[in-house]
Amino acid sequence: MSDLVVISEGYRLLQQELHQNPNYGVASIGYAPFVKQTLELCGARSLSDYGAGKQNLWKALTRLGVKGVEYFPYDPAFPEYGPPKPADLVCCIDVLEHIEPAFLESVLLDLSRITKQFGFLSIATVPAGKTLPDGRNAHLIQEPSSWWLPKLCRYFEIAQLGRHPQGFWVIVEPRKQ
Repeated sequence: MSDLVVISEGYRLLQQELHQNPNYGVASIGYAPFVKQTLELCGARSLSDYGAGKQNLWKALTRLGVKGVEYFPYDPAFPEYGPPKPADLVCCIDVLEHIEPAFLESVLLDLSRITKQFGFLSIATVPAGKTLPDGRNAHLIQEPSSWWLPKLCRYFEIAQLGRHPQGFWVIVEPRKQ
């Protein structure tokens, strides 16, 4: 179990409120076919969904026929999920741009701690279409990939990089210590 602080209590409450919106936290659904393929290619037997929200990724993977994979959801807005757990594949889809800047390094360290083989991270670099209940844009960090990549490289090796209209995604591996 990690004793890292990855979110403030006030922001956790804002996220819980925002998750009441059925259209919030749906980005992972579109990535489910790619995640399924990645699970199969790397022979992963476990999946940690960091920032799982309403577990839409797992629901989509189940509809795609994924079986025999242990699923570990983690989201501070859903404390009932428990702490983040190590897994062969760690997914963090449309989450990092929502992190409070003061906690970004802790979150990246936490992700690196639980990534056993591979990680799949999708990061938006543009403003979100949604706002927080306090009026701020839901994407607290709106920075280009050139800003993100050095931060990611402190914790991971980049195995693959791809672009999408709102940002980019990477497949990462743990750094060799």
